[in-house]
Amino acid sequence: MKLRLIYASLMVVFSIRLGSCQDQENNYEMITTKVLKSNEEWKQILTPDQYYITREKGTELAFSGKYNHFYENGVYLCVNCGNLLFISETKYDSKSGWPSYYKPAEESSVSVVVDNSLRMTSSEVVCAKCDAHLGHVFEDGPEPTGLRYCVNSGALSFKENK
Repeated sequence: MKLRLIYASLMVVFSIRLGSCQDQENNYEMITTKVLKSNEEWKQILTPDQYYITREKGTELAFSGKYNHFYENGVYLCVNCGNLLFISETKYDSKSGWPSYYKPAEESSVSVVVDNSLRMTSSEVVCAKCDAHLGHVFEDGPEPTGLRYCVNSGALSFKENK
């Protein structure tokens, strides 16, 4: 399992998309350039909770997020930059208290970085385009990946498929 997580992490980190990927039917677009803003700019754009979660690496309380028990058909975007992160078909109830997905929308949607905070090592998931903290990835998810991307609702926005 550890090798699978390392492999998945490397695939995400080394995946580079040149150009944009647009779904004509649903009209959302993969952002392909890095989004850089100052803390003050992020504070003007985000709510205090969104800023705490995505820029200060905070966590919402378990079972409190609006997308925890939300199963509409659509896509989940980064609340900071609008990058396509996850699709509803990969969302499942992990019973962890946070929205969970078994894979990102695209390998290049997220990056996985080593998190050594709190005296333990874990795999932090961040938006590949703006480095927003999303949550963590664990090796206890369902097949086909065996991974669980455990994400804060406060880091996401949702766009329904029409």
